[in-house]
Amino acid sequence: MKFLLLLAFAVLVRTDEIKKDQGVLVLEKDTFQAAITDNKFILVEFYAPWCGHCKSLEPEYIKAAQKLRDINSDIQLGKVDATEQTELAEENKIRGYPTLKFYRDGKPSDYNGGRTADEIVNWLLKKTGPAAKAIATVDEAKEFASASDVVVLGFFKDLESEAAKQYLAAAREVDDFRFGITADADVLKEYEVTSDAAVLLLKKFDTPKVAFEGEITSEAIVKFVKTESLPLVIEFNHESAQKIFGGEIKNHLLVFVGKSHADVEKITGAARDVAKQFKGKVLFVTVDTDEEDHQRILEFFGMKKAELPAMRLIHLEEEMTKYKPTAEELTADSMKDFVQDFIDGKVKPHLLSEDVPEDWDKNPVKVLVSKNFDDVAFDKEKDVLVEFYAPWCGHCKQLVPIYDELGEKYKDHESIVIAKMDSTTNELEHTKIQSFPTIKLYQKGDNKVIPYTGARTLDGFVEFLEQSLKTPSTEDEEEEKDVPAKDEL
Repeated sequence: MKFLLLLAFAVLVRTDEIKKDQGVLVLEKDTFQAAITDNKFILVEFYAPWCGHCKSLEPEYIKAAQKLRDINSDIQLGKVDATEQTELAEENKIRGYPTLKFYRDGKPSDYNGGRTADEIVNWLLKKTGPAAKAIATVDEAKEFASASDVVVLGFFKDLESEAAKQYLAAAREVDDFRFGITADADVLKEYEVTSDAAVLLLKKFDTPKVAFEGEITSEAIVKFVKTESLPLVIEFNHESAQKIFGGEIKNHLLVFVGKSHADVEKITGAARDVAKQFKGKVLFVTVDTDEEDHQRILEFFGMKKAELPAMRLIHLEEEMTKYKPTAEELTADSMKDFVQDFIDGKVKPHLLSEDVPEDWDKNPVKVLVSKNFDDVAFDKEKDVLVEFYAPWCGHCKQLVPIYDELGEKYKDHESIVIAKMDSTTNELEHTKIQSFPTIKLYQKGDNKVIPYTGARTLDGFVEFLEQSLKTPSTEDEEEEKDVPAKDEL
């Protein structure tokens, strides 16, 4: 009966009666069901007014709604203030902001596209239509190309060919960009295509037209699009982060310069010139150091504002490896030399380290840095418990009194050492820390490493240490490898 009443109410409340904010439907408890019932396709953003990511998304979301209206699409965009409409948020299992859900005939699925207007529109068109839009005339091709910053066009004299099938398979795999396909002779002539099959990526920045080279396979086309759709120099922000760190290119040159800096255009221009020479091998990224949100990145690289502008190189695999140049200036020549030396294997990884404090062993909890870590932790006569922490980490701050009490308990013990290391300013080649706090016991004897996963209480630590003393490691035990701990950042 409840379902029938809801359905009847939904019929009474039509979508055209729902309030709109710059083309976006403002949904509440009384209008939500009508919106997802009346519209075959609707994307809904669940947001919080105070959320920074939501504020960044808002102008792009409005632009996306306008783009859909411009092409006479029936797809609607809606939004729900999840802090006010708490029942709707709970019913839709909203656990973070912003969360976007796509409703097809009232049935929800997760939105996993980008956060720019083009990416939102392209994702929706892919989900609601063919993988590639059929292009029949030159005018259609030009209109298609002008509608987005990046589009992909496939030209095939035979739409049933294997190459055309591979192209369509790639189009189904890539949600962020619109694909078009044509066999029209006039369109092929307009774009100067003379072969039986060709793929062009058209964009409104850098090189406007890029031709795919090689055998047309779905895998090759996907890689081509993901690589060529990126600008030569991409600005790091909330919207671009996934493209940068989730892309095909694993080597990144990071240029740290504030937009207010007097030489920002000169430095960015130099980066763009050098990026052309390493396209497909190294991704060039600028980080606006004027942004307060980016200060944590500077801390991660151990950089001070006085050092800016500056550059660093990173290599992404299972772990991130950082590299620091020997030259401080940011010129085209210095960037080129740094990147080329990295590619040639001439640059060693850069590990952060503080100097050893004079009073590092004065207190019950010993202070470790990279330079004294091995001497202390790998002392074969000692069992050394080490907390790897970050000064800004809330969990680490909560642990301080307990860990100090633990240090006090064992300060006079002949073989147990309680220690800590600030992992934001000290790095180890043999130990990579993925979350804070991470706690490890370095056993005496063979220096076996045992991660601590128990309760962060005095009793928990004491029980762990006493148990470890009763069951010392043996020569034939395999040393436990470091594994990523639960992320509590």
